[in-house]
Amino acid sequence: MSASQYRSQLDRKRKQRIDADKKAGEYRSKESSKRTDAAKARQAAAKTSSTSTHSSKLREADRREKEAETAGKEASRWQARAAGYAKEEAALQGKLARAEQSETDAAERRRKSEQQRTDRRVAAERAQLESRVIGAEVAVTTALRHLPAPKREKLRVLMLGASAEGDLRVGREQKRIRAAVESALHRDQIELDVRPAATTADLLDGVTKFRPHVVHFSGHSNDDLIVFEDETDAPHEGVIVTARAFARAISATDDPPLLVLLNSCRSTAQIDDLVTQVVPFAIGMADNIEDADAINYAAQFYAAVANGQSINSSHLSGQAALELAGLDSADLPTLAWATDVDPLTTVLVKPTV
Repeated sequence: MSASQYRSQLDRKRKQRIDADKKAGEYRSKESSKRTDAAKARQAAAKTSSTSTHSSKLREADRREKEAETAGKEASRWQARAAGYAKEEAALQGKLARAEQSETDAAERRRKSEQQRTDRRVAAERAQLESRVIGAEVAVTTALRHLPAPKREKLRVLMLGASAEGDLRVGREQKRIRAAVESALHRDQIELDVRPAATTADLLDGVTKFRPHVVHFSGHSNDDLIVFEDETDAPHEGVIVTARAFARAISATDDPPLLVLLNSCRSTAQIDDLVTQVVPFAIGMADNIEDADAINYAAQFYAAVANGQSINSSHLSGQAALELAGLDSADLPTLAWATDVDPLTTVLVKPTV
């Protein structure tokens, strides 16, 4: 729920509390007035010498006491309601604060993402300018790396999932991706090598034997490491792999991948080195990302790839899926590319003729 919605709820709850406090005060005032009237009636009964007047004043005093008692109960009831509203108000204030912080964090992530895009654009423009200086008569497009057109072979995607402690739904992610691909236009043009409980041996074996065009990792990571599993059946802490070691494993093949997708927390810090040293394209997450959000992004990304969209459009489609679902994580997935390639024109899957 957004901060504006919590703010609206908080305003309504505050009004309810104020109204309840007002009601409680009115009934307390009424209770006090009735008790005063009862006391006066008893005093009048004590002073009179008339038996009938004495009885009448005592009956009046009893009525006033009952009325005071009723008003007191109403005052207590409204005080209890006011206290309940105050408790709910405090809870809403906490939720509002968290929502505001979340929106602030999301805005900061968008700012950082935009800054990263700006930095990459500036770097690309600088590279193009340098290229034009070196070859003044050479068109800018010749500065782009000549990536081989998709061969008449399937796009091979190596899917590595690791959750040594069993806290991530990597199996669910792999199932969603497979379903998304199988319902796409060019589903026959993609081959998935799915390896749950992936170890470092799966990484090396997959890269050298399967020769993937795309390496997809889902699991735990941070700025400079990735966590794989060990060959054990029981939950365990996992195997720590440095970003450098992972990059070297990816490049240890005569047919390096075109894209690495790190669908794991805070992996954006690793993708710039990947596109500089290993692969033309890489995708990572700018911060911690919820399991369900990562799954939604990946499923839509591969659906778009299998529908023949470019890498850039597929990435934007994955982000759009998160935003359309009302999630705050749409800006977390980040696409990086080498300065001599273009994600807008690079298509991984083309239909057979």
